[in-house]
Amino acid sequence: MKIRPSLSLILILLPVCISAQTVMSYNIRYDNPNDGIDTWQNRKDWVADQIRYYDPGIVGLQEVLHSQLVYLDSALTSHTYVGVGREDGAEAGEYSPLLIDTTRYEILSSGTFWLSDTPGKPSVGWDAALERICTWVRVRDLSGQPYFVLNTHFDHRGELARLRSAQLLTQKIREMNRSSYPVILTGDLNTLPSSAPIAHLNTILNDSKKISIKEPYGPEGTLNGFDVSNPLHDRIDYILVSDDMEVLEYAVISEVRAGRSPSDHLPVLVKTRRKN
Repeated sequence: MKIRPSLSLILILLPVCISAQTVMSYNIRYDNPNDGIDTWQNRKDWVADQIRYYDPGIVGLQEVLHSQLVYLDSALTSHTYVGVGREDGAEAGEYSPLLIDTTRYEILSSGTFWLSDTPGKPSVGWDAALERICTWVRVRDLSGQPYFVLNTHFDHRGELARLRSAQLLTQKIREMNRSSYPVILTGDLNTLPSSAPIAHLNTILNDSKKISIKEPYGPEGTLNGFDVSNPLHDRIDYILVSDDMEVLEYAVISEVRAGRSPSDHLPVLVKTRRKN
């Protein structure tokens, strides 16, 4: 993790108020050697370039192996990461890390919990096929406003696990956020907007696409499976925000080069700010 100048020093030197937060959610596809032309080595510079170009202050990534995280941490010099591997709480297995631009935010606290009945230790929950985690961070922007940000990846098989994961998330948000700071949730939730897990999350959070002031941009779906001809009907990647935040813009970014895409998911990008 990189060491950055303290935010208090920045506040003294640069009395700037940042009103809008640019946030990205991106499943970058794990480094699978069986992906052929779409292996990570052929995609990694493109993924880093995308993040750098759109310049989100906060990025929630999914399906990230430790070697991928090390590369992105070195390539994205203004960002540092929080998060651990889901298999051992250290470096094994996939991370769901949060990348934070430390020129825009001070990291106040962070942690990880497992989506299971034993969230404090590595575990598989309910009917899930694999360990699943949620990474969280409490940050403060240059205006002094604190935010809670969470990033997760729901199980791809366990229907019960997805619902219980949504219920655990709302419980954890209420427990951790007793000061009622604005909340942002990013994630690959492996479920459609009409599903029960999304309905439960919507009891305390809002789907950024549905409340965007500017008309949403890009395709409806976010999963293409590396098939650029995919009609992209299924939306399973989300950014959700609390009631005290408004969404100015929402976009699903679809890029194709030489008939390829940088991941089997498309990144979601929003611009959001706290309501006055």
